[in-house]
Amino acid sequence: MDKEESKEASVSISNNDTGTNDMEDDDYDDDDGKHTVLLGPQVPLKDHLELDKDDDSLRRWKEQLLGDVDTTKLGETAEPEVNILNLTILTPGRPDLVLPIPLVRDDKGYAFALKDGSTYSFRFSFTVSNNIVSGLRYTHTIWKTGVRVEKQKVMLGTFSPQQEPYTYEAEEDTTPSGIFARGSYSAKLKFVDDDGKVYLDMGYCFEIRKDWPSSA
Repeated sequence: MDKEESKEASVSISNNDTGTNDMEDDDYDDDDGKHTVLLGPQVPLKDHLELDKDDDSLRRWKEQLLGDVDTTKLGETAEPEVNILNLTILTPGRPDLVLPIPLVRDDKGYAFALKDGSTYSFRFSFTVSNNIVSGLRYTHTIWKTGVRVEKQKVMLGTFSPQQEPYTYEAEEDTTPSGIFARGSYSAKLKFVDDDGKVYLDMGYCFEIRKDWPSSA
């Protein structure tokens, strides 16, 4: 860990973070306002489909964007809705750990535990309904003893509504190793779109241990 990075799935995000040692400063929230793209007023997706319906090029573009969306089930709501279903921790040689959101804490207050020096990756599953969500991205920030040790900003892209969940798998990473790396970590995970609408803003704690939990 001990890094800050900005990844992209479709377009890049500028990172003007100045750093902080205080979790309460919540600089992971700098996606609000600073990077918000001012777009026109949203209208229901049904209305979008009716616009310029005699223009073949626009019709083909909309069909390509929407894919296999069942237009007969579209509602009248203009606001898109994104529901983050679960977080899965993937570790080579171990069963996938599927954690429903909101995360459930154990008796020590941890959502999960990882072994130090181990390779892992995260996978998110989410659904999109009502309307197209533009510029969906997430920010994931981790602290240890109040000092920020990692911050990631990842642009996921634009998604049309569909019944089947979308999945996104992050790049592999390695937990820090050694006695000083073990212990309790706090984290915040936030999903937001280009309009500044927040779909998930969740804080949690996890543990890095010498060995894997026996129950995992």
